[in-house]
Amino acid sequence: MVKISKEAALHYHESGRPGKIEVKPTKAYRTQTDLSLAYSPGVAFPCLEIQENADNAYRYTDKGNLVAVISNGTAVLGLGDIGAMSGKPVMEGKGLLFKIYGGIDVFDIEVDEKDPEKFCEAVERIAPTFGGINLEDIKAPECFYIEERLKRTLNIPVMHDDQHGTAIISAAGLKNALEVNGKDIANVHIVVNGAGAAAISCTKLYMALGARKENILMLDSKGVITSDRPGLTAEKAFFATDRRDVHTLEEAVHGADVFVGLSKGNVLTQDMVRSMAKDPIVFALANPTPEISYEDAMASRPDVLMSTGRSDYPNQINNVIGFPYIFRGALDVHATAINEEMKMAAVNAIADLAKQPVPDVVNDVYKVNNLTFGRDYFIPKPVDPRLITEVSAAVARAAIDSGVARKKIDDWEEYKNSLSVLLGQETKLTQKLYATAAAHPQRVVFAEAIHPTMLKAAVQAKAEGICHPILLGNDEVIAKLAKQLDLNLEGIEIVNLRHPCEQERRERYARLLTEKRQRDGYTYQEANDKMFERNYFGMMMVETGEADAFITGLYTKYSNTIKVAKDVIGIRPEYQHFGTMHIINSPRGTIYIADTLVNANPDTDTLTDIAKLSATAVRFFNEKPIIAMVSHSNFGSDTSEGSRKVKRAVENMQQLFPDMAIDGEIQLGFALDRELRDEQYPFSRLLGKDVNTLVFPNLTSARSSYKMLQALNADVEIIGPIQMGLNKPIHFTDFGSSVRDVVNITAVAVIDAYVDKIKKRINNK
Repeated sequence: MVKISKEAALHYHESGRPGKIEVKPTKAYRTQTDLSLAYSPGVAFPCLEIQENADNAYRYTDKGNLVAVISNGTAVLGLGDIGAMSGKPVMEGKGLLFKIYGGIDVFDIEVDEKDPEKFCEAVERIAPTFGGINLEDIKAPECFYIEERLKRTLNIPVMHDDQHGTAIISAAGLKNALEVNGKDIANVHIVVNGAGAAAISCTKLYMALGARKENILMLDSKGVITSDRPGLTAEKAFFATDRRDVHTLEEAVHGADVFVGLSKGNVLTQDMVRSMAKDPIVFALANPTPEISYEDAMASRPDVLMSTGRSDYPNQINNVIGFPYIFRGALDVHATAINEEMKMAAVNAIADLAKQPVPDVVNDVYKVNNLTFGRDYFIPKPVDPRLITEVSAAVARAAIDSGVARKKIDDWEEYKNSLSVLLGQETKLTQKLYATAAAHPQRVVFAEAIHPTMLKAAVQAKAEGICHPILLGNDEVIAKLAKQLDLNLEGIEIVNLRHPCEQERRERYARLLTEKRQRDGYTYQEANDKMFERNYFGMMMVETGEADAFITGLYTKYSNTIKVAKDVIGIRPEYQHFGTMHIINSPRGTIYIADTLVNANPDTDTLTDIAKLSATAVRFFNEKPIIAMVSHSNFGSDTSEGSRKVKRAVENMQQLFPDMAIDGEIQLGFALDRELRDEQYPFSRLLGKDVNTLVFPNLTSARSSYKMLQALNADVEIIGPIQMGLNKPIHFTDFGSSVRDVVNITAVAVIDAYVDKIKKRINNK
């Protein structure tokens, strides 16, 4: 675990803009008309609509996506009663987690009031602002009363996360841990060390899963809670045991199947763990120091199933796995409460998710290759991108089924897709690409199948149903790598191009390439030698129709791949050049950038071809191209050769395509700022239009632009490079590409191949 110093923490919270959250406008506000709509007089109309029907607040305001994180600071993390104001950094942090994991807006509200009645009154008076209330860091037993009262008096979801968040995640973990060790929850003996809000809520949820009360021992700071102890609160009395033979933790855990610690560090010894039943489950959840360290627990006996609250050990019990998605699902159906059915739905969804194949992004974050359900992985990781779709949907469905939803969801697949888009995991464009490719899967050759990323991508693309992969490489090496990565190659074709059985095909490809390029100096022997190279061999598979598309680039230098593509596939006859494009999906929309790979210093003719190719490519993605030819100058303000070549390319395009929205040369800032551009250059063909395509004057500027966007903006999704202008679907990747990047390119290649087939059928009629 990374050691955090006081200085580093204070600098983090203080630097730049103090704090961790801010409010941003979601509507236009630059013009007087915008402001008149946002405030007076336009704002009166939604006010009246809400007055007529209160539920219209969900329609016209942020209520349906706004949660209050409310605390009085009486039980802050491990700091105790430090007061409302002192707890504000924690509440801001909770707001940050809501936003980054659930896309939920938050106001943190610190109420300087310890009296439960007055605290509730304060919350009740501000509740109309919000779609949900997250109670945080309120000490027991007051927290029980506060939550119960607010649930009763308010018609929006209320949840004390310190109670129920830990309960939901640990219940999902317990459910799966018991499945791993083959025990029945109805028969296991459970020891809960701690009797605060989290411990009480956890134990009640375990009982809802089937644990029997008579099999549970709960301890507080005085030892085992027994029914003969005077002065017990109602919550503790509920779990008091009639047994008189156990008083200490050591006595309680002897022979127990499960230990759940919600207390303080280093109270469970190795000897205590050794005294537990076979295959014991130990959830040591005190933070930052657990009741027993992971190392000590595992050293005590090899059969222990272990969880902590820490991220540096397996099976972390982390509330962030639950609360953003529970509130997300509740908000999306305008729920009036978070009830037991919704909590149990979250438990089951989290537990089920741990049994599904783990996405590559999770393995990458934790620097592992094959997380699979078992002793070291029975709880999903907090970074798992599927949590928002699986847990939120399960909670929303439970809200509808249990009758607390004011809004119905009819299309659950569309709802899940919208959740992916919400956090930028996918965009509508990528969803459309995948859906189109899955409807028309093609045979795709993956040139570098011995590269882990390429192999994972091929397997994932098959699992997504978007292609029929063909792997190029040594079959024994590929099989060994697949085993290391725990990948299933069943149904995937492997071609070892160097194997003797491929000799006839290599020779046939060599003859065809020689016939095609004999006037370019190719001899048969030279062509035959090249067929031992995967790029030549793989592209010839596409050229001959033995495959439909080809993916390469993780190992090979661009310059080499480009030369091979020109030799084997060739450029489409209507062009003299080919190029590549990257698609930038950002919160402000989709931007197409060219040329990002091929042409280092294009002249006027090359830029004209790139612009034509870009227009065709944008139409390929079912958008109307609105193109800005970018330069360092605006419409003749500079007469250097760099500006003049862009200007000449614009003139060429405007003569060839008089109805196309294309103009330049123009600076990038003006290209992307419609209002500023229209004001300064009203004569432009781009007047009143939002540019969606940028053609840069050279490779350096194009490549630097999209790389900078990628580095600076976590909300940006980049797809590419997408080739434009080759005769066949040959697509390149970047050596730094992720698995998702390669799968995205595969989807584009599949659609490219399918469209190519359609065109040929039409031309042959």
